[in-house]
Amino acid sequence: MRVLRAIAAVLLLAACQQSKPSADTPGARLEIAAVARGLVPDPAGGTLFGIWANETDRLCVVPGGRADRIGARVDYGEGQGCSAAGTVERDGAALRITFGECRFEAEFDGERIAFPAVLPAACGRVCSGRASLTALTVERLSESVSEAAMLRGADGKPLCAG
Repeated sequence: MRVLRAIAAVLLLAACQQSKPSADTPGARLEIAAVARGLVPDPAGGTLFGIWANETDRLCVVPGGRADRIGARVDYGEGQGCSAAGTVERDGAALRITFGECRFEAEFDGERIAFPAVLPAACGRVCSGRASLTALTVERLSESVSEAAMLRGADGKPLCAG
């Protein structure tokens, strides 16, 4: 009996992993209607460019030649912080971010950019002390590309400069 339950659980789990979200579910229809009426921002629309912030955390995004530029600064004070510069590629609500060897996918919902709660170990190299880029979540502060280009890291260098 336990063997049959285990097999059923494995088959059910495999079926869940293979299923794709349907646009014909009540939740999906509600989301589509809310976006169409402007109640919820469309993550596929809108621009990433500008300054994003949450308290002392800052993120800049500016257009680039081959790839858009992104920079992040986390400042907890007294040697506790992160400073990273790299590129970002957008695929709808997904953002593929590269800070050198630190590569991960973040989420963009039209109003916020959210880094995942678990990042590759290489991402720790851009931080000092106990600071981390994990779960960094920022909201739009300004759509100004010129302001975004002025964001500087702890070393004083622009984070979003080409």
